[in-house]
Amino acid sequence: MQKLYNIFSALKKITLHSALIAAFVGGLIATPDQAKAGASRIKDISSIEGIRNNYLIGYGLVVGLNGTGDSLDSAIFTRESLVGMLERLGVQTRADINDLDTDNIAAVMVTAILPPFARQGTNIDVTVSTMGDSDSLLGGNLMVTPLLGADGNVYAVSQGPVSAGGFVAVGAAEAITKGVPTTGRIPNGAIIEREIGFELAEMDSINLALHNPDLTTARRVAEAINAFIGEPSARAIDPTTISLNIPMTHAGNMVGLLTDIEQLRVEPDQLARVVIDETSGTIVIGQEVRIDAVAIAQGNLTVTVTESQQVSQPLPFSTTGTTQVVDRTNIQIDEGQDNKLAVLNTGVTLQALVNGLNSLGIGPRDMITILQTIKAAGALQARIEVL
Repeated sequence: MQKLYNIFSALKKITLHSALIAAFVGGLIATPDQAKAGASRIKDISSIEGIRNNYLIGYGLVVGLNGTGDSLDSAIFTRESLVGMLERLGVQTRADINDLDTDNIAAVMVTAILPPFARQGTNIDVTVSTMGDSDSLLGGNLMVTPLLGADGNVYAVSQGPVSAGGFVAVGAAEAITKGVPTTGRIPNGAIIEREIGFELAEMDSINLALHNPDLTTARRVAEAINAFIGEPSARAIDPTTISLNIPMTHAGNMVGLLTDIEQLRVEPDQLARVVIDETSGTIVIGQEVRIDAVAIAQGNLTVTVTESQQVSQPLPFSTTGTTQVVDRTNIQIDEGQDNKLAVLNTGVTLQALVNGLNSLGIGPRDMITILQTIKAAGALQARIEVL
């Protein structure tokens, strides 16, 4: 019995040690994932050259509106389009064109996006927008409208009921408008009639284009791809483009190779940059922004002038005085004496810079001026871009 107890104790110790070793190994395995917390997938920072959307546009008529269409007297193009459509259907109205009077039709522009590798016979969404003085597209139906590409060819044909995103309610003394009733959508409202030729599987080389051009990022992407493939098949040819030659081991499997490459993670690099939108007062400061030792003080001279009027009356029962209106002026001057001088040390980070400026009680407008002044002094190690 004692021998069995000793064997059981030994097995228990081995199991405990194995659990500790497994936990330790698990911690080591998790470390690379933690180290790549700032890395992004190649799929998210780049696009494959040739795989892109194409814009389509067309002109059409929406009918069936409940008195919210174009006025034919002011929208001449709507009237001419209506007459042309009726003539194609065998209805002659040109002799009485000036007598046409309807407000149930509207001229519209139809737009759509043709996605890559869209096949003939599939459907895409379209957006319909009024051109004339129509008040709403609610309840309207788009007539057959060809959609053209930039080359002038017809790639899709659209038709269907319009789903408007708002409404208009008009009364005798008030009108209420919700959303934008002059724009609507037709889900799956266009049928693709022409395909754009692009044979991805037959290509022996392809280019990746970075969304944010950067030499360091381009080189890191090329190195990550080569490490995955096991041979130097990718190289960065400029800050935007990475050229990839399909290796023999992946010949005929372009889709599978690109799928694996898209999931590789790379840590993008970026310039130290401060972007300022003076119109809205928005400031975006990049992570790598650094400043040298600098002292900042911010103060404004504010002069407030208030005009008021007072009534001056004579004493009761007086026969010599008259009632007069006297102007009174009150002037207040604020020299910003409560503002402080803040010192920021060399190499402070973004958080320290923001905290230092906020400690002065500075608003976005004044912060824009301060950042530009720090840059002019040579203490801001970043590029300032004003939108």
